[in-house]
Amino acid sequence: MTQGRQGRQRLLIAAALLIPVALVTGCQGGDGAALSLSGLTETADGMPDDGADTCPLPYDVAEAAEAAGLDGAAAGTGSVADEGEPVATAEGGKRAEPGSGLAENPGVLVSCSFHIGKEDVEVHTVATRSPAAIAPLAPVVQSLSGAPLDDLSTYLQRAGDAKAGDVVVTDSGNVAAVRLALDGDGDAYLLVGVGEAGDGAPDRTRQVAGLAEALAGQVG
Repeated sequence: MTQGRQGRQRLLIAAALLIPVALVTGCQGGDGAALSLSGLTETADGMPDDGADTCPLPYDVAEAAEAAGLDGAAAGTGSVADEGEPVATAEGGKRAEPGSGLAENPGVLVSCSFHIGKEDVEVHTVATRSPAAIAPLAPVVQSLSGAPLDDLSTYLQRAGDAKAGDVVVTDSGNVAAVRLALDGDGDAYLLVGVGEAGDGAPDRTRQVAGLAEALAGQVG
């Protein structure tokens, strides 16, 4: 994607250190999931430094869109607004810089871009050794939802308190987080952002929540 998403990803690790960990304490994911911290780390470490043309995780956005009541036929890989940019990028793991969020709480982030019609869809999958894996995504949540700091802190608290499988949607209605169950130790989240922040209309909120839930089901 363009400098917008890539810039967020370059900044999010450092910015996460500004978010108190106490805001995002929560439960460990459940058992029996195929997704693991070690597996996601291996996937992220195996990605090129300049990104990849395909998402390395098994997300079927068309199927998820249909499940959420959206137009699956209009879904595809990559950004509509930012053609030519990598479809997938990775942070953390072997790329983690000393002192960064994903170095202090070892983990990785894999970000993939899709679209449904003319709306871009960002799908971020993050896992860390200890809670709270949602913390490094705080700048992404803020950028996508337009939430002021107080609302952002409240949202991170709600997401941090969520159990595996719970969907937590921002007041803007276009961003949803799902705590993922991991196979083995660690903490993980899926964060989905659809288009631009809106007014959190019930239909949009339901659709974004449904999309996030369906995508989460595809990785665990």
